[in-house]
Amino acid sequence: MSTKSNVTLVVLTGGVGSRLWPLSRKSQPKQYLELFDGQSLFEKTVARNADSTNKLVVVGNIENYQMSNAVMTKFNTSFTHIVEATPRNTAAAIAFAAFSSHPNDILLITPSDHVIEGSDLYSKSVQQAIALANQDFLVTFGIQPTKPETGYGYIEFDGENVIAFHEKPNLTTATTYLESGNYFWNSGLFCFKAGLFLSELEKQEPEVYRKSKLAWDANKNGFLDLELSLKIPSISVDYAVMERSSNIKVVPTSFDWSDLGSFESIYDYLVKKGHPIDTNGNMIIGTQVHTSFVGMQNCLFIHTPDAIMILQKEHSQAVKEVYQNLEAIKSSLT
Repeated sequence: MSTKSNVTLVVLTGGVGSRLWPLSRKSQPKQYLELFDGQSLFEKTVARNADSTNKLVVVGNIENYQMSNAVMTKFNTSFTHIVEATPRNTAAAIAFAAFSSHPNDILLITPSDHVIEGSDLYSKSVQQAIALANQDFLVTFGIQPTKPETGYGYIEFDGENVIAFHEKPNLTTATTYLESGNYFWNSGLFCFKAGLFLSELEKQEPEVYRKSKLAWDANKNGFLDLELSLKIPSISVDYAVMERSSNIKVVPTSFDWSDLGSFESIYDYLVKKGHPIDTNGNMIIGTQVHTSFVGMQNCLFIHTPDAIMILQKEHSQAVKEVYQNLEAIKSSLT
């Protein structure tokens, strides 16, 4: 029997991708950049899940909902658009999707800005998650680590059972996690019944539940009220529910995954796709102007009409500081 009949895809489209400045801006966040085989990550996300789900909810914010609508014109499918007046983090965003659904609907939650390759393996993991969600578990997806990554949270596991969630570690701790073999990267993908999630949220974070419900009940055609939204505590779904519930299962995955959260991961992805690099591993993005790297290795030169970024690939997590400095002076470049 197909499990498709009551599975809703929930795509979270908030976020700027500040570690990918100057490519990613408030006016064009990374999930809308058509850098990936001529498609955006948002477009790929919707297409990837079409066969596993039969309803679609897009949760975004007032700044990007028109970009989401433009992407959705490429699909011959109806969808519910929930437009946040101000970002209140993932616990509230998922709560809005759950309030808009039947309590027994299974929600497949996915960010809009991740790359996933290996469609058969992905589909298999999704079906496994749906089966567990049908048994009234809150399900997360664990990614097999390929290196001691300090930019991701980790899930300590035993089979399908979650032992603990861990915050982004330092390099020494990440290396220990990799060597131990029972830690996954935390993917930000989830699957559960709408009603079960809401009851867990109400139990763990009653304030988030109540204030989100008030904002949802006052929505107008999916648009949320600013004043009511500002009263919702800004808490991630990991902290609000997943790290505190005793009802969690993890699906171990084998598909290729990246959140493309840094230029290092963009670099690795583009190299895999055949993007040219020179003999010392240097890469140019965004210009045809002849550019030579002298005495430099594994560097990126990123060109946009109003900004240039030159960085050592291994220091790409620090790009966020550049963005934050520009934001602090209210620069139009953000």
